[in-house]
Amino acid sequence: MHKNLHLLILSLVLFSCTEKKKESQPKVPPNVILIFTDDQGYQDIGTFGSPNIETPHLDQMAKEGVKLTSFYSAQPICSASRAGILTGCYPNRIGIHNALGPGSPIGINASEMTIAEMLKNIGYKTAIFGKWHLGDSPKFLPTRHGFDEFFGIPYSNDMWPYHPQQGTVFNFGPLQLFENETVLDTLTDQSQLTTQITEKSVDFINRNKNNPFFLYVPHPQPHVPLFVSDKFKGKSKRGLYGDVIMEIDWSVGEILAALKENGLEDNTLVIFTSDNGPWLSYGNHAGSALPFREGKGTAWEGAQREPFIMRYPKKLAPGKTIDVPVMAIDILPTIAEITGARLPNLTIDGKSALTVFTGESQESPQEAYFFYYRINELMGVRYDKWKMYFPHTYRTMDRQEPGKDGLPGEYRMIEMEEIELYDVTTDIGETNNVAEEYPEVVDKIKILANDIRHELGDSLLDLEGTKNREAGKAE
Repeated sequence: MHKNLHLLILSLVLFSCTEKKKESQPKVPPNVILIFTDDQGYQDIGTFGSPNIETPHLDQMAKEGVKLTSFYSAQPICSASRAGILTGCYPNRIGIHNALGPGSPIGINASEMTIAEMLKNIGYKTAIFGKWHLGDSPKFLPTRHGFDEFFGIPYSNDMWPYHPQQGTVFNFGPLQLFENETVLDTLTDQSQLTTQITEKSVDFINRNKNNPFFLYVPHPQPHVPLFVSDKFKGKSKRGLYGDVIMEIDWSVGEILAALKENGLEDNTLVIFTSDNGPWLSYGNHAGSALPFREGKGTAWEGAQREPFIMRYPKKLAPGKTIDVPVMAIDILPTIAEITGARLPNLTIDGKSALTVFTGESQESPQEAYFFYYRINELMGVRYDKWKMYFPHTYRTMDRQEPGKDGLPGEYRMIEMEEIELYDVTTDIGETNNVAEEYPEVVDKIKILANDIRHELGDSLLDLEGTKNREAGKAE
């Protein structure tokens, strides 16, 4: 009897110690992968409605994760959109506008915290393989802004001597391929770049399977000029553009396979989206923003409403489609909440959207989203189901001859003279201006716009903001 009692007590003590040990064991931080394409249209993925481009890996990723149908990039152009997703700020808050060219006198300020710096602070290994485009001076390179490794190009892949308008509009020098801060090569052929970026990504995952990592994969494609490797050339029903998307889809598949092979797929957050909508003047070398209006370089839905897929089996139920508005500025604080990282000390605009992704909330993390473009022009506001536009000038390819085979067509400029309001949940093509029917909505959005103008300004009204920060200056 006494012997049995001693055994029982011993068992209880051992069980208690084991449970305490389990409780004291730190949780394994999730890995984070952000795949960011360039100039890809909303409709350029099978699961988002493409009629002629096969994307089996992205379609499967959507089935295993969540798909957002009202996700917005931070701005409708390269550098600004990248600044927004990496810092959680409206790009104009931190002085980044438009697309920075080679030898840019400005770039991302050292005082701004990127996702890479935020995660590096809590022990993550970090890498970027692809296109940077936040300044090409040494002080602006990704290795100075939180990334342990960099392989890729410093700005857009068309900023090279083979641009179709070289000598008439542009005078670009060689396109440099970097490894960390060393120039490996100057590119005359980009057909192997997607493959190289993919191989680098898989290798990085293999090397860091035993510690948390942040992998940023900003593909230079499908920005023109289009390039694809032989393994996908002529494979799609959508010509060269479709071939390029199929290769990007293959790249996503390789990255997901590497996670599975290393036993990391359940504890890795993977995001796929694009920096802005399609460059419509390039015709058959541009993507499709359908069913939305216009494309890159405007404030219309087709410019910033992007395909978005998030996969994180540990936290997200599979197969959900979510239509709650979220913007790229919300990604950094969402990642911070998931990983336990501290937010930047400086003011950011984004808010965590984790409860939207998990389905716990049907409300956007923000009351409104603001659509700035060019040099600090506030062109539009998304509020609830409404999208309102202030008078401004925008470009269109409507009734214009489109470009073909890598040559651009010419845009026509349109002057919007009055406020326009659309219900973008029912009128997704923005064809029915209902501003006169909903004056109370117009007045509410005007109040929200005036609040952001006080902070960030609005050059359309010659207003300067009180809380803008300067971009970094090249030495």
